[in-house]
Amino acid sequence: MSRAAIASSATHTLSLSTLNFLSLKIFIRSSSATHALSLSTLHFLSLKIFIKHFLIHHSLHSRVSSSTFHFSFFAERDTSSRKTKMTEAESKALPPSPPKHIPSGSNRSPMARRGSGTKGQKIQLVTNHFNVKFSSTTDHFYQYSVALFYEDGTPVEAKGVGRRVLDMLYTLYSSEMGGKGFAYDGEKTLFTMSPLRGTKLEFPVLLENLSSNRTVRGGGSPSEGDAKRSRRPPQSKSYNVKINYATKIPIQAIFNALRGHDSEQFHEAVRVLDIMLRQHAAKQGCLLVKQSFFHNDPRNSISIGGGVVGCRGFHSSFRATQAGLSLNMDVSTTMIVRPGKVVDFLLENQNAKSIRDIDWMKAKRMLKNLRVKTFPSNLEYKIIGLSEKPCRQQMFLMKQRNADSPSDPIEITVSDYYAKYRNQELIMSHDYPCLDVGKPKRPVYIPLELCELISLQRYTKALSSLQRAKLVEQSRQKPKDRMNCLMDQLKRSNYTADPLINSTGITINTACTQVEGRVLEPPKLKFGNGGDLVPRGGRWNFNNKTLVEPTAVTRWAVVNFSARCDTNSLCRDLLRCCKAKGMNLEAPHSVIQENHQSSRNPAPARVELMFEAIKQTLPGPPRFLLCILPERKNSGIYGPWKRKCLVENGIVTQCIAPTRINDQYLTNLLLKINAKMGGLNSVLSVEHLHSIPMVSRIPTIIIGMDVSHGSPGRSDVPSIAAVVSSRKWPLISQYRASVRAQSARCEMIDALFKPVSPNEDEGMIRELLVDFYQSTPKLKPAHMIIFRDGVSESQFDQVLNIELEQIMQACKYLDDNDWNPKFLVIVAQKAHHTRFFQPRSDANVPPGTIVDTKVGHPKNYDFYLCAQNGPIVSIIRTLLSIYFLYIFVVTKSYIGIKGTTRPTHYHVLLDQIGFSPDDLQELVHSLSYVYQRSTSAISVVAPICYAHLAAAQMSQFVKFEDMSDTASSHSGGGGAGSSSGGGGFTQIPKLHENVCSSMFFC
Repeated sequence: MSRAAIASSATHTLSLSTLNFLSLKIFIRSSSATHALSLSTLHFLSLKIFIKHFLIHHSLHSRVSSSTFHFSFFAERDTSSRKTKMTEAESKALPPSPPKHIPSGSNRSPMARRGSGTKGQKIQLVTNHFNVKFSSTTDHFYQYSVALFYEDGTPVEAKGVGRRVLDMLYTLYSSEMGGKGFAYDGEKTLFTMSPLRGTKLEFPVLLENLSSNRTVRGGGSPSEGDAKRSRRPPQSKSYNVKINYATKIPIQAIFNALRGHDSEQFHEAVRVLDIMLRQHAAKQGCLLVKQSFFHNDPRNSISIGGGVVGCRGFHSSFRATQAGLSLNMDVSTTMIVRPGKVVDFLLENQNAKSIRDIDWMKAKRMLKNLRVKTFPSNLEYKIIGLSEKPCRQQMFLMKQRNADSPSDPIEITVSDYYAKYRNQELIMSHDYPCLDVGKPKRPVYIPLELCELISLQRYTKALSSLQRAKLVEQSRQKPKDRMNCLMDQLKRSNYTADPLINSTGITINTACTQVEGRVLEPPKLKFGNGGDLVPRGGRWNFNNKTLVEPTAVTRWAVVNFSARCDTNSLCRDLLRCCKAKGMNLEAPHSVIQENHQSSRNPAPARVELMFEAIKQTLPGPPRFLLCILPERKNSGIYGPWKRKCLVENGIVTQCIAPTRINDQYLTNLLLKINAKMGGLNSVLSVEHLHSIPMVSRIPTIIIGMDVSHGSPGRSDVPSIAAVVSSRKWPLISQYRASVRAQSARCEMIDALFKPVSPNEDEGMIRELLVDFYQSTPKLKPAHMIIFRDGVSESQFDQVLNIELEQIMQACKYLDDNDWNPKFLVIVAQKAHHTRFFQPRSDANVPPGTIVDTKVGHPKNYDFYLCAQNGPIVSIIRTLLSIYFLYIFVVTKSYIGIKGTTRPTHYHVLLDQIGFSPDDLQELVHSLSYVYQRSTSAISVVAPICYAHLAAAQMSQFVKFEDMSDTASSHSGGGGAGSSSGGGGFTQIPKLHENVCSSMFFC
């Protein structure tokens, strides 16, 4: 579009959907507009306001109704079906739909600390932070880039070889490097404490015996490889190492950060220190996993079945705190493959009784890229696959070195080769595949029975529910044992003996840092019989108490997939327990047993047949179905059943798989049923009295957000984003959820605001805000309290500038007149390594312990809270959960169990509401007591836990690979694809309207 054409059409309607920023700038200038806009900061909200004013200025406003500039918040839920009819000219005059990711000129960053809390009884604690001192603040770290090349100039891409090459380089050229030690990150960077002799250095390095120890060269057969090893000296390989100066990092940056002046140089300086500790551990032969290291010590092993071993090690990282720089050390566990004979591993991994029962396709996937050691040669290789045929049939070409025609190879089987040329008679490998340890086009075959898996090889596949249970149970440590273990490890590490660490001038204190905590009073709870109860030790029970808002359950039935459950006894006891808790539960209309012949069908077919039986037995659609599953863990019925009930039929359902039924089991069952059916089990007394500061007197919505990712390595499975919000203000104990799928491994939620037309938003926030408005009733939230889970400190800015911006845009889209809610944004972190201990005590810290001094961020607003009880006595409630794997994963850290309590680290990123530290900390603490499916305080606020539950449950009953491309774009919600990942995926289905507002996830 030319400048003249734009100017001549200034009095006509414009199609802004095709107007780009450049033509907009020319249009504004040519129309003599007085609004000077900077295109670098122009975003769609200001664009919308400008166009509205511009149209008024040009007498075009009469063509456009004001309703076209914002979507009325007061519309009922079905407003989208009654869209305003517009003429073609009016539709052209509309502003363009905002993009999925809203460009914003905002540059928010986490807020500074407003002070510390004072409420609660003081308690003296110690923590696993060790103070670090520097002897000098004027030194620098010098950073160099490292590039490794083979002799022919080809870049080295193999992992693991860099550290060995650099170690050899230092041995050979220490004098050329001025005798300076360096810290190498194992990839492309090294650091020194003083500059090297030159900004560009190049060294040839000969690494002896590398190929013969690590891979088989030449021949593609055992005969040639072994012959070469027997007749030649140890093989060697030449490398060319190029080292180039990059920059220098002042140690002063650390001290600046401790005074509240954070910078990128601070993170780089701390990274150098972390690399030095990693290098120190690598020299001791440890397995390095991010910032954790693991010794090859059988005493640190925890067998969890399936050929998998939990290896206990240690995490170490430097952190800036209010008390200065500290070294945070903690016990860490990673999964490794059980070392030993390959056959033994496969038998255990597949739970096979003999080698004849092994599934070799599964074995091939499991063994790929693992390293083995052969005996008696004691050489090490990497597995690339299995032979296509068993040993007695697998042929390869072997060169005859003593024959008349040495160049003529002969064809021989692997079994015959070992019998004739190695004098090794195979015992069990004749009829089974060989390991292929060669190259894709040059295979090298070795019989299974001659190979052993080496130690410290990570196992990165998903664990089964039983493996998780064993890992959690066996990896726990009592607080005192954990603290002593950390202090002993710090002393054994002997960092003071490392010359490079010493050259930095740092000194690490070997005593734990002492901190002062406060124990907050537990909030009073309200029950149905009018009395208040003060929880003790973070726990309470429903003995002689009734539910605060029991619901009536009518038109319900029991469906039984299990042949072992006594349904008559179950129904009788359930009715008795309901009556005692004040819940009106009618007798079930029917108990529908699965046909014995149907149990042989696949799970989806069994569910379909059961629903046919339900339709034939019941007079109409039931409101509630109690489903008895055949297995307690990983039942194949669970997913199809949930989908059939919640998506297709809109029926609230509760699945159980009881092994032993008692009153406690039945009470827990009723808590879930009552919450799902719309009731309340208990509420906070201050909630009942409408006396929560900054919440009860002003309409407030509380939001929890979380993203659940697929198993490691499953890039084909979308991540599940869930957002829950409170409803029926001034209550803060009842929630609903909106759930979407998004690109795999994407942590930022991309469907909070999703406009699909000028007056229609399919985002998650709009869905929740409309529900709040309808359930309140007819009030818009003036305060929005947002809890975000699962993000790291490096993503805080994204939460503020991407996710919060989407939420603000969603609010503006609903009503941009006079509604300007205030926001409070808090991130909850559970994946951290700070622990607190009571000195001279074996007990965990009391529930309600809060720490906001010494170990917090030197500038930003954060605090640690241990809301849950952590008794040393083991409680097996987690393993008796009436849900399955996904519930086990969610609840394992929330229920008090033996081990060391993990505090939740809360980061306050933004507070426009103006909470005092005490009021905010008490609100967070109280939200750990409103979890409707539990009679104990949980370790994280309930909205986050609910979001996790919602995401986990939706991912359980949805099988993405089986979903049709016509699935709804709602959830809840979302579209059929995601712009964040650029790749297509099928969206999760929409919940039935009968259950979408329920606590189906509870």
